[in-house]
Amino acid sequence: MQQKKIVLLICDGMADRPDKEHNNKTPLEVANKPNMDKIAKEGICGLMNPIGYGIPPGSDTAHLALLSYDPYKYYTGRGPFEALGAGLNLGKDDIAFRCNFATAEKKNDKLFITDRRAGRGEFGLEKLGDMLNFQIEDVKAIFKTSSGHRGVLVLRGKNLSEKISDSDPHSEGEIKNVVPLDNTNSSKRTAEILNKFTRKAYEILNNSEIQKERLNKGMPPANIVLARGAGKIGEIPKFNEKYGMNGVCIAGVNLVKGISRAVGLDVAEINGATGHKDSNIGSKIDACIKELKGDKHDFILINIKGTDEISHDGDFKGKVEMIERIDTVLAKLLEEDLDATIALTADHTTSVTVREHSGDPVPVAILGDVRTDEVYKFSERECAKGGLGVIKGSDLLNILMDLSERGKKFGA
Repeated sequence: MQQKKIVLLICDGMADRPDKEHNNKTPLEVANKPNMDKIAKEGICGLMNPIGYGIPPGSDTAHLALLSYDPYKYYTGRGPFEALGAGLNLGKDDIAFRCNFATAEKKNDKLFITDRRAGRGEFGLEKLGDMLNFQIEDVKAIFKTSSGHRGVLVLRGKNLSEKISDSDPHSEGEIKNVVPLDNTNSSKRTAEILNKFTRKAYEILNNSEIQKERLNKGMPPANIVLARGAGKIGEIPKFNEKYGMNGVCIAGVNLVKGISRAVGLDVAEINGATGHKDSNIGSKIDACIKELKGDKHDFILINIKGTDEISHDGDFKGKVEMIERIDTVLAKLLEEDLDATIALTADHTTSVTVREHSGDPVPVAILGDVRTDEVYKFSERECAKGGLGVIKGSDLLNILMDLSERGKKFGA
């Protein structure tokens, strides 16, 4: 039989727990979503533990697992993926961090954080980020502003280690010195370098004329950079060598773009894809349809981030509306009736009530040449009745490849 293309549609953090204030239903159970339900009804359904039973996944480790890369082996910190997603190239010895612009006050030569996100105001951040490319001793600091109040930092030099603490205190209050997490000279040196970067960055940013402009616009100063998630990129097998497919990523969020770059997927440039709840979802589906009709890519990964962002805000109604927005544009994909295997799922559960990721399994539905089951609605409880049973995230790609005539027999 002819091999089919594969679409893996990940609605970030879409799964949830029942909410007492909404008749013990989840947002998926409340939402009007005929197209997701169509995939469930005409496909095969189940539940999936992205990492393992009861383990709350990060979006980074979950996406690695769903691409069938063991996160316990290949995850070395979020920083490298964020840097790759922002368009930076990494050497094998580079140390990468994810960063926030923040607001700090200096008292008695100590720095205190008053706002970890600098009011989320984006004005002037790109220019401020450009000021943070400088030399610290023999180490080159490379900084790039990414989305919103975020940025990425790369330290490039010899004898550096990712085994250091964050400069981000993760709460308001005094900034603590970065410390080595082991006794190696490289860790001690890297901690010292990052401490020097933080202090020098504060002096540069705090004295910039841009801060006056931000204050005039009613924004707090963005006068310090907080770094976290140190890591090296490591050696990761390429997706096409591992699975014999050429893949493309359709996403707005830098983390997913970076993971895709790390494993060798192409990254599509999508108009209006912001990586936030205001993202142009329709343009992502249009890009998917174009890829399905083309001959360049066999595997298409789509990430829609808005469901996760709204969950972290604790907005049940907003999450229902976001699910319905996604469902509306899904109609275009289903109307095309293209001969492909389509999987609909989430990378993790994000509870609106807790406002954080949890270890609950996520629903998954696969449309294609499948043994259909008795599931007619796409939701956490309904998919639990499906023919897939309960699978691990690392199993999903093998299942999709087998259903697409791309699986390899094990044994004679």
